[in-house]
Amino acid sequence: MHIESLIGHELQLNHFISLYKKNKLPSKILLSGKKGIGKSLLVKFFLFGVFDDEKSKLLLQNEAHTNILKIKKKNDKQNIEIDQIREIIKFTNQSSFNNKSRFIIIEDIEYLNINSSNALLKSLEEPNSNVYFFLIHNTEMKVLDTIKSRCLEYKIDLKIKDTKLIVDNFFDEHIFEIINNELKNYYSTPRFIISLVSYLKENDLNISDTNINKLIINIIDNKHYDKHVFVKEYLNYIIELFFYNHINISKKIAFKVKKYYYSKFSNIKKFNLDYESFFLEFKDKLLNE
Repeated sequence: MHIESLIGHELQLNHFISLYKKNKLPSKILLSGKKGIGKSLLVKFFLFGVFDDEKSKLLLQNEAHTNILKIKKKNDKQNIEIDQIREIIKFTNQSSFNNKSRFIIIEDIEYLNINSSNALLKSLEEPNSNVYFFLIHNTEMKVLDTIKSRCLEYKIDLKIKDTKLIVDNFFDEHIFEIINNELKNYYSTPRFIISLVSYLKENDLNISDTNINKLIINIIDNKHYDKHVFVKEYLNYIIELFFYNHINISKKIAFKVKKYYYSKFSNIKKFNLDYESFFLEFKDKLLNE
């Protein structure tokens, strides 16, 4: 793994490594940014900079380094649970590998519930020598102010030219420019674009011709809103793209229509209701006009 592969975040990476080597790295760091922009990758490269011997690199590559604890929401759960946060106590009490620093990385902290949040706050408040926290926050959802106030926040962003380079490098072809303009904008992250292109190819959809309406129709007709990993992960953003194009760009839809569908969509997620009736109405009223 080479630093040159971390496109767009090199300055932030070098800053963190420099602070660490000077013993000035904040012990509680909050990385905030859009989902899929490279926050977790930035931490991964930082750890390779800290544990730079060959044995440690191999352990890091296999996610088996005993000085690192990673916590994230489980796929079959709605929240990060308190038992996961309690692992921090056990981790900080165990002996350190080679007497080096220990790092706790918590992804998706916006999915902490009340109990797990309180448990994390307690861990953040307890002084632990040579223990560092990296909390990763996807800004599409809010994080508790009590957690933010105990961390030093770094806002992570990415320029469009870097997103383009990441996407083109991933597919080993100049593909970013030919993606339909309705499916990409300033807010589109590399992870979204890569997942989108993979979805289009998987479903035999033309990358240039498939606009936002055609994409959503394909999702609805195949009922991918219930079962496809990409769609489930980015459904919010796909709907946001639809209204962005039809309210901000073409101005074909009134803002009150967006509020109506967003309210319905929010209730479906909140109460774990079935998506089918929502999307049938969405297709009939908005996509067939």
